[in-house]
Amino acid sequence: MNQKRKVEIFTAGCGCCDEAVALVKSIACQSCEITVHDMKQESIAKRAEELGVKQVPSVVIDGTLAECCVGRINEQALRSAGIGSPL
Repeated sequence: MNQKRKVEIFTAGCGCCDEAVALVKSIACQSCEITVHDMKQESIAKRAEELGVKQVPSVVIDGTLAECCVGRINEQALRSAGIGSPL
């Protein structure tokens, strides 16, 4: 079974967002399927609203907004949320 953790990063192209994307990608493992979403696209903004995203960068893991990963994102918070841990 090829199970993946779905990790979505909502961004707006700012420097802080770019740092968050780089950090997530640097610690992700093969169990992580990463998608970067551009909030400037209307369909992405709608999806973000449905998930409760109110600021960027924000990380959603398996459809749930990671509370520890809203705004300023740090490595320990990502690891605590499961990023980088094989399934």
